[in-house]
Amino acid sequence: MKYFIQMKIKTASEYLTEIYGTKVYKLSLSSGCSCPNRDGKISYGGCTFCSEGGSGDFAVSDIEEAKKKVIAKFPKSIPEEQRKFIAYYQSYTNTYGDTDRLYSLYSKVLSRPDIVILSLGTRPDCINEDVMDMLKKLSSIKPVWVELGLQTIHEESARHINRGYSLDVFEKAYRTLRAAGITVIVHVILGLPGESEEMMLDTVRYLASLNPPLEGIKIQLLHVLKNTPLEKEYREHPFKIFSMEEYAGLVVKCLKILPPQTVIHRMTGDGPKKILVAPEWSGDKKKVINYMNKIIDKS
Repeated sequence: MKYFIQMKIKTASEYLTEIYGTKVYKLSLSSGCSCPNRDGKISYGGCTFCSEGGSGDFAVSDIEEAKKKVIAKFPKSIPEEQRKFIAYYQSYTNTYGDTDRLYSLYSKVLSRPDIVILSLGTRPDCINEDVMDMLKKLSSIKPVWVELGLQTIHEESARHINRGYSLDVFEKAYRTLRAAGITVIVHVILGLPGESEEMMLDTVRYLASLNPPLEGIKIQLLHVLKNTPLEKEYREHPFKIFSMEEYAGLVVKCLKILPPQTVIHRMTGDGPKKILVAPEWSGDKKKVINYMNKIIDKS
């Protein structure tokens, strides 16, 4: 892939293979946490794009069940005892709740020889002193990644999607985590209602300028999912939805902005087909990935 060689941009798969000498797969897990943007502490209903599954529609609570979903992806040449996984707690807010319970859950997971990394999806406003103490203890066992859902730097857009916190809250959480040596992966959504292409690129430019430098990013296509406030908005006041060609072109522009040390953990994403409203083309994950790779090769 000429583009990645020139720009020295690395995918998560390449990064993990370099470290562990083999493919490492994510297990999509549920911690049983809720979200302060759903239970009334901040708001009700969550972010407007968030599904009833808390953006973790593929997540399960049992590790062995999660492993069954990805086991077929491993090359047969890799013996079962050598297979490595990331425990990815994806749904809702996985640093929200009783930290003693969470530490017990996560430390047990990290004690498993097949788990090499703990990855926690959360909100910047759910990084407090107790959480930091927990994360520091966990990171002394094995590496811990914290995935922060930023989505956009634009305050008007953040209010529109009911994100529930301001940019300075993200900045404080980012600095606190990085100062503690915790790897931070930031989520960005392309295609939010009312955002121009330049606004989306401004979000990526902001992340590219962070100090300490951004270690990882997930670039996510906006999905309109059933039974969400975003679906209601889309039905009543249709907003622009990217074509596959438009989206791929924008992702290439984003990749060119990012510093070479930033690991690319995601370039698109796929909503569950049974609840996907738009864009319909995103339901064919293989086709989308193949197309994006082709566009990147030519860039």
